[in-house]
Amino acid sequence: MSLPLPFPSRRSALRAIAGIGAMALGASACGPGDQIAGAASTAGDEDTAAKGLRMGAEWESHARTFMSWPALESVWGEDLRYVREDIARIARAIAEYEYVVMMARPDQQKAAQKACGRDVEVIPLAVDDLWARDTVPVFVEQDGDVIGVDFNFNGWGNKQEHTNDGQVGRALLSKYDIPRRKAPLVAEGGSFEADGEGTLLITESSIVNDNRNRGKSRDQIEAELKKTLGIKKVIWLAGVRGEDITDAHVDSLVRFTAPGVVLLDRAHPDTPADSWSRAADQAKAVLTKATDAKGRPFEVIDLPQPDLYEITGEGDDFVSTYANFYVANDSVFLPRFGDRKADKRARSILQEHFPKRDVVQVSIDTIASGGGGIHCSTHDEPGKPAD
Repeated sequence: MSLPLPFPSRRSALRAIAGIGAMALGASACGPGDQIAGAASTAGDEDTAAKGLRMGAEWESHARTFMSWPALESVWGEDLRYVREDIARIARAIAEYEYVVMMARPDQQKAAQKACGRDVEVIPLAVDDLWARDTVPVFVEQDGDVIGVDFNFNGWGNKQEHTNDGQVGRALLSKYDIPRRKAPLVAEGGSFEADGEGTLLITESSIVNDNRNRGKSRDQIEAELKKTLGIKKVIWLAGVRGEDITDAHVDSLVRFTAPGVVLLDRAHPDTPADSWSRAADQAKAVLTKATDAKGRPFEVIDLPQPDLYEITGEGDDFVSTYANFYVANDSVFLPRFGDRKADKRARSILQEHFPKRDVVQVSIDTIASGGGGIHCSTHDEPGKPAD
């Protein structure tokens, strides 16, 4: 596979900081020099949002969760065994609350089924890696029907070759008889954070970028997002270009817990300032001045990271943000990093915001060492829970 430097694999999601070799913000931020003013556009919202089209919130009912079985030793090397253990652990945990479908290469289906257990359905479908959030289509609803929007996955701006993953949208939707709509943009599911009421959070660096959408302006992309996803208001965060393979996805930076309420990833106090922590500062500055599609101001709550000296994981690409959590039916899944105080605090914050759901922590050290998290490895299909 052809992997242009400095991204030797999807594992290159972070840079080490202050010699620790493990920084914690993943796709979580915004960089200096990017546009802050005018963080949202509201003109013509009702006209641009497609009639009857809506992108739901993650806390709404799911029909199922899709996941992908990591296939490539060329990406994970000696860690392939361990990242598969992480993926199976997540799948088994979610399967206690909702139906889980694991996509696996036909020659790996049997091993994946054994690892995941009988409560997870493993289907034969050619995949390359575990990042289902980015490769599975983004689901919207229109007049009561679910539609899969294929955002033309291109390996995060051609930083990595994902021939099979680029075809997941078409193959998966065909299998489940879900209508497919080809987006006029290139993007990934981790780029988008929606409140279900017309508000979309997104980092500019991850989509207003020539490696995805060459020649398209932010205004043009915003108009396309409104038409394609039924969004009424887009709030732009600056993002960080070129320092992780995703160009800073929003799903490790800021997440909705309810309309008007967001959790914001924050570095541990002992971590030196860098482009990622400045990104979080920029995001907070935008959100505290913005209003959502309904005109509500945002309540912004900090979600602190663990102490990098206390975590059990390691590696230059380690992502120790708790913001990459996943909301499933009756449950919320977030990482356990090994800093007992920070893990407990994060769980308490999520429980406060989802009081009627079980908050389940899962160890994902190998996934985190590869630059991702639980949200990155899952993708929800809205609808009535599958039998």
